[in-house]
Amino acid sequence: MTPDIPNHATDQAPESAASERALSDHATLFALLDRWVDRGWLRSLDRAFAAFLHREVSESSPLLLLAAALASHQLGRGHVCLDLAQTLATPDLALSLPPEGDSLEDPPPLPSRVMAALDLDAWRAALAQPELVADGPGSTPLVLAGTAARPRLYLRRYWQHEQDIHSRIFARLGGTENDDAPDAARLRPILDALFPRNDTFDWQKAACALAGRSRFAVITGGPGTGKTTTVVRLLALLQALALGKGDDALRIRLAAPTGKAAARLNESIAGQVARLDLAGLADDPERLREVIPKDVSTLHRLLGSRPETRRFRHDRHNPLPLDVLVVDEASMVDVGMMAAMLEALPPRARLVLLGDKDQLASVEAGSVLGDLCARAEGGHYTPATAEWLSQATGQTPPADTLDANGQPLDQAIAMLRVSHRFTADSGIGQLAAAINLEAEPAAKRRAITEALNAGFADLSHHKLAADDERGLARLAVTGCPERFAHHQPGTRAATAPPVGYRHFLSVMTERRPADDADQQAFDDWARAVLAAHGDFQLLCALRRGPWGVEGLNERVRQALEREKLIDSQDGRQRWYPGRPVLVTKNDYGLGLMNGDIGITLDMPRPDSAHASQRPNNALGDGNRRLLRVAFPAGDGTDRIKWVLPSRLQAVETVFAMTVHKSQGSEFTHAALVLPDAPNPILTRELVYTGITRARHWLTLVETGRGQLMDAAQRRVMRVSGLGTI
Repeated sequence: MTPDIPNHATDQAPESAASERALSDHATLFALLDRWVDRGWLRSLDRAFAAFLHREVSESSPLLLLAAALASHQLGRGHVCLDLAQTLATPDLALSLPPEGDSLEDPPPLPSRVMAALDLDAWRAALAQPELVADGPGSTPLVLAGTAARPRLYLRRYWQHEQDIHSRIFARLGGTENDDAPDAARLRPILDALFPRNDTFDWQKAACALAGRSRFAVITGGPGTGKTTTVVRLLALLQALALGKGDDALRIRLAAPTGKAAARLNESIAGQVARLDLAGLADDPERLREVIPKDVSTLHRLLGSRPETRRFRHDRHNPLPLDVLVVDEASMVDVGMMAAMLEALPPRARLVLLGDKDQLASVEAGSVLGDLCARAEGGHYTPATAEWLSQATGQTPPADTLDANGQPLDQAIAMLRVSHRFTADSGIGQLAAAINLEAEPAAKRRAITEALNAGFADLSHHKLAADDERGLARLAVTGCPERFAHHQPGTRAATAPPVGYRHFLSVMTERRPADDADQQAFDDWARAVLAAHGDFQLLCALRRGPWGVEGLNERVRQALEREKLIDSQDGRQRWYPGRPVLVTKNDYGLGLMNGDIGITLDMPRPDSAHASQRPNNALGDGNRRLLRVAFPAGDGTDRIKWVLPSRLQAVETVFAMTVHKSQGSEFTHAALVLPDAPNPILTRELVYTGITRARHWLTLVETGRGQLMDAAQRRVMRVSGLGTI
């Protein structure tokens, strides 16, 4: 007997009859929705939305209410809308099946049973309720868009987001907004000065050229393809053009979706600007260097977030005071944030999106960068664009990127195609390429297997049984350097060998200053510990279960405690020296952003005059020491921010981190742990993102049979209407 039907045959007929009545009887439908909510297949919010519509229009069809609940549910799963035809083709994918930890015992009827006799025409007809559903502008809570064959049902706010994104990007691509774009002849000498001569087509140079002539541009590429290098030179190009005309320097702002991504870009930009050779670009090269921005903020801070509201301080009535906005890690920007950002831009400002189109999309609804870059691989440059690029760069785009029927959006997108980090002898790069390979399943499996078995020095494929606590402990504590092919002391001399968590905990213990040392010594210690912590990170796909964040954090804590590397008093003490924590919510009061990582360290206790101020969670050494959490300042400097644990309200232990949370970060050695059972969250994008968090060493851990191959075949297919512009 299959697990998706009741255990008792006598129950099947009533269950089937109830499933059929759910599409025609309100009470039966809501009883079914309640069962789905109880099971975790549907959110309470989705059921409440359907109930609200029923209260507003009591005669609305149960089919309409079902569609509304499912459309609401899609938002929580990252989709912008409900594709009715796709839902009828694969009904069970419309719900969160199965939630993590679901035993599948005595389940309610699945959508496939409920909608077995439903056809598209009947469903569309049921949505003909003008009080609740419109086909465009209006005030109805729902919007039905798309075509007769592929109708899409939206909650109005998200339909409006898509419309705003469409219209505002199209306006920036149109000629009326680009009447002051520099011609190719003006760009050529600056581009030649910024980019050394190259015998092959230089995609970084082409990206700068395309972004220099358009008020909207996208630069996409995988890890190590030089996205940050390109944007620094683009900023130099734009400022050199402005200063060369005798104008004031452009007001340029840099932003990223998360604090971690902003801090990383800040550090990278600052270093590259300092090293940039600006000779020949301006009469005063140092003046040019000064006006290239280095400070990066989060998008929320840039737009001016307002507590308890979706609105921002900056909008079309109060636009951002800038001429150019560059947004890094744009794959993490959801549809609502993208709409708000475009609304707040002055009409003549320039927007440049930077990101990896193959990474995981935003946690919230939408995959804006992926939708915009759907055709980036093929280029699709028109003959006019190719001729312009040839004049601006001195190079002609490859023939396979030309398309006489290229769309306006294609002309504003550049894909960087050469990785300077992952070369042909990099297993990380080869495995990432195999995961992204567009090929038949058998060919893709062969490519992945070849990458795993080729003996690359930077790649280890590790298989763990569910009960192999010793194997997991070895990996977490030491990083298992012996598992890397041909790894010998001295191999890859420029790179330290792969390590585990013992490394940063040893630095914490061995390099701790004496209690009477000055503050500078403790700051130096904290910097060393934080840097050492970045040398290894466990990544996983799920939150719950033995191979999710919750299970792995506890198992790793126990392993480190057994090795006497930490002392949490067998888990009874929440705060202890060596506890790494991840900030899960922006805290502007503390200056901490979602994604920031800090390490708990024991500091000398304040003198006796301040002893009464010592918080209850101060621990250690006869009460002579006080726990504080050390964070990087996140402002491009090497300052340390010390925070009392009692002030941290939204943090979690981060011996293990989800791949989603790791976006915007890199680790010298990353260990990606795949779960031991199939799960819809395991996708090609998740595995690719996890793999490419590794800078020098990658351990791929499989805990079940075939989960890597299954995930590589499963794409994140987010439903939206952001097709071609």
